[in-house]
Amino acid sequence: MSTELTVTAARLHRVRLPLVHAFRTSSHRKTMLDHILIELIDGSGAVGWGEIASSSDPYYAPETVETCWHLAEHYLLPAVLGKSWERPEDVPQLWAKVRGNQFAKAGVDVAAWVLWSAAQGVPLAQALGGTRTEVTAGVSLGIEPTIADLLTEVRRQVAAGYPRIKLKIAPGWDVEPVRAVRADFPDLDLHVDANGIYTESVEHLAALRALDEYELTMIEQPFAPRDLLAHARLQRHLVTPICLDESVETLADLETALALEAVRVLNIKVSRMGGLTAARAAHDRAQRAGVPVWCGGMHEFGVGRAANVAISSLPGFSLPSDVSASDKYYAQDVIAPPVVARQGVVQVPTATGLGHDVDTELIAAHTVATLEVKA
Repeated sequence: MSTELTVTAARLHRVRLPLVHAFRTSSHRKTMLDHILIELIDGSGAVGWGEIASSSDPYYAPETVETCWHLAEHYLLPAVLGKSWERPEDVPQLWAKVRGNQFAKAGVDVAAWVLWSAAQGVPLAQALGGTRTEVTAGVSLGIEPTIADLLTEVRRQVAAGYPRIKLKIAPGWDVEPVRAVRADFPDLDLHVDANGIYTESVEHLAALRALDEYELTMIEQPFAPRDLLAHARLQRHLVTPICLDESVETLADLETALALEAVRVLNIKVSRMGGLTAARAAHDRAQRAGVPVWCGGMHEFGVGRAANVAISSLPGFSLPSDVSASDKYYAQDVIAPPVVARQGVVQVPTATGLGHDVDTELIAAHTVATLEVKA
């Protein structure tokens, strides 16, 4: 069944939720998050929800909550409002002139997919071509005050059944915490993420090479996003696969990384790549190249987390994804039921559209700014 949709109105909600546990990376520490939830409303009154999961500060990527709000209000939503389209893959073409700003685009793209899948009467995962009925989840742990604190967190997540743990690292917090975790958990699926903070200095290279002896599943994004040559050079000296995250925002980035042999594992983030349309295309290209992929996260609220679960149901997502349960991050999430992990496994929703109800009352209680835009 083909359904032509026309978005007649849209709403932006800047929502603020506290984290249940402070999270520190190589660049910053956060105790709460502001994300932008998007409603796309068609002529029948049906709603598709999306989420802009940008950071508040330009440390992970250049975008911030403020820049994403500006782009959505003045460029992306005006490009979509009043336009008719048959498939969600058509929607990014409506803003083709807008360069970059992947996080802002992702929120609108996801909302279009949710609206369309609901109109088709199918679950979002099915609309994307997903084949899995459940997704294996991993957790990401930030930099803790002490190694003892880190080990406490690792034990808590392993006890909860998560089969994979990712550790954030930075110069001075790398080999020792990894050694300690590996000593306590010799068989744990363990990998590290540097968020691009290392350089090719003698000290930094020595630390990265020292990690090679701990049988890590991958070392994620050791160098700056654009420094693909450095990643390729490091990979030639390591057995541990290099995973790229921030380096791959577009399919062209992925092609370059493949040509340079700078990537052996790909972290596909829906937000970083501009939405589900681009994320699915990256999955397909990586699968043809024989590169395993997994879905990374940005501490999304339930809307974005549900989209991550849906994309993770595609066959090429062969490694545990960052789709851990809602309660890992939030005391209350914006969807009902929340995302639940049982022994590290998340069920792929079978209800139509997003697969969850959106808790508009909770959203209203935590909204710090809102805007409605009409065609």
